[in-house]
Amino acid sequence: MADKVISPSEITLNSILYPITRPVQSTLASIYPSKVVFGDTNKDTNPTSSVLAFSDQRGGIGVEIMKSEAQVDRAWYSTANIRYNNHLILPPLSTATAASGASGVIHVSALIDYLDEVYGVFGTDVRKYDNTADSWGSQLHDLPASGSDAIVVRMGGTLYLVFAHRHGYTYFDGTTWTDDTEDMLYLSFWDDKLWGIDYTGQLRKSSSIGTWSDDAKLPLPDGSVTDLLLGRDAGGSVIIYAMTTHGLFAHDSTNSKFLETEVGLPKHPRNGLGSLKWRDSMYIPAGLAIYRYQTGSNRATVTLVGPDKEDGLPATRSGKIVMLTSSHNELMALIDATDAPDYNTSSITALDVFASRPGFRSTVVSPNTGRSLIASWDELGGWMVPWESADDTAPVTSAMISSAYGKYRLWWSHNEVVNFMDLPTNIINPQQVSNYKYASTATHEFPWFTAGQSEVTKVAVRVKIEVKGVSSTEKVSVSYATDYVETYTGFVAITTNGTTTYDFPYPCIPSGTEFRAIRFRVQLDRGSTNTLTPDMISLTLEYYKKLDAKWLHQVEVDLNNTYKGKTSKELRSNLLTAIEKGTLVHYAHRDATANSNANFYVRIQSATGLENTGYDERGISRIQLVEA
Repeated sequence: MADKVISPSEITLNSILYPITRPVQSTLASIYPSKVVFGDTNKDTNPTSSVLAFSDQRGGIGVEIMKSEAQVDRAWYSTANIRYNNHLILPPLSTATAASGASGVIHVSALIDYLDEVYGVFGTDVRKYDNTADSWGSQLHDLPASGSDAIVVRMGGTLYLVFAHRHGYTYFDGTTWTDDTEDMLYLSFWDDKLWGIDYTGQLRKSSSIGTWSDDAKLPLPDGSVTDLLLGRDAGGSVIIYAMTTHGLFAHDSTNSKFLETEVGLPKHPRNGLGSLKWRDSMYIPAGLAIYRYQTGSNRATVTLVGPDKEDGLPATRSGKIVMLTSSHNELMALIDATDAPDYNTSSITALDVFASRPGFRSTVVSPNTGRSLIASWDELGGWMVPWESADDTAPVTSAMISSAYGKYRLWWSHNEVVNFMDLPTNIINPQQVSNYKYASTATHEFPWFTAGQSEVTKVAVRVKIEVKGVSSTEKVSVSYATDYVETYTGFVAITTNGTTTYDFPYPCIPSGTEFRAIRFRVQLDRGSTNTLTPDMISLTLEYYKKLDAKWLHQVEVDLNNTYKGKTSKELRSNLLTAIEKGTLVHYAHRDATANSNANFYVRIQSATGLENTGYDERGISRIQLVEA
């Protein structure tokens, strides 16, 4: 309700006009109390502003909006190397090998190390990589069907390379390739025997290559098996496990049967594809989730550890895990973020087990807008992304870790090409190794920061970025976005070592930038020397919180005379009604009909006064009116 106050020395309160004895005293009430500092001063004891400092990102990716400053070690998404405190650097360099030379549109269905050389299956075409010439050479063998699994085993004194494929398997003794029609999908080696499982879930074993006998069979429909792997049972003994679309089954070799484990999952065609044992646990992917299955001491535990936890991945990076592989330091997940492919339905059956596996597509992949990637996890911190595809052309399909050619490397396939990346065999700071090779660029996005109060306006005053290793070619570029709008404003790229300070919004106009939420993006770029990297040590934001303006008014109401037709008694009674009212009351001391900023809804915080006694209602009342 807007009331007119046009007479001097007059206010309106709860629609009643009152005279006042002196001018209204107005004070800004919406001010945060001053900080209370205990002990020695630190970076956040500035009485006029607060500080947010990013220096450690080892907590990993996956937090879109910071829930508290305890998540200051987390990122939303990053392709930078975030494994080291006080270092944000470029990831390892990835190298694409030469085209395979295989004809047609193919996908690499298997990569494996045999006798310290890398073999790849390009569709059905088996080839060996020449590390010196960077060539995949000529075809070594043409498999009867696309590979589904590969293993190297020693049987009878001979080291065999074995490929499983739909309706059969193929083995190589170093000289001769042999195709066998014994149905196999997945392979394992245990108890000095080669084990294989087929499309129907029938497990078979072989003590001599080429001779098989049936063992257990899964109590599930055909097409349910998704992997065969080794792991420990609750008693600590190594046994065979079969991963299925329904969950994990343990092999009971004494009774030749499969037993259901605690890892019972809702049925899904991708449950367990590419499962593996790493360190003391089995890791089982399901979509973008990863179940960690740990046994021992007659008990088993299941926990979720995948990159889908918390806020997951950005929409253009989110997909499904194709397979897992592992290095000395990290568990690695190949994530296909492209759309589901189109299939030539005339070439596959409706129940084909390969229909959901990107390594066995019969036609060209129909991509969406997602970028496939490799995510890695070291158990100590969070997930990071050492590699992502440059575009959305195709998924990743296969990977392995190998020491072939005297190099410890991650090998993986993407868009019909095999790539590799050198890996450390121990935990190192790459900046202390002079020949460590870096990728050319990386982008790091911090989470949205709200200071724990998204509803409160904050003002960014300045940002300070400490860097080293920069030059005219090695650069750190910082930009920011506000209020959940992905439009970034960039600062000038940093090419000088030390601390660089940027005022908001511009150095020449340091008036500050209002925000409810703010996010920073850092881009790292190097020049032509691949052993150099820019290094961001810390990013520090200085800001302050600004509450919406709320006013406290102190007025002295004159109740000594009749005013505007109301006696002193009536004025006092109306004033008591306003004071005792439970809800807010309207107050103005200007013409509120002409000035909307002159309208206030207030609560009466205190009231004191001088009153006559008896029937004499005259007096003066001093009241404090506070906007809510």
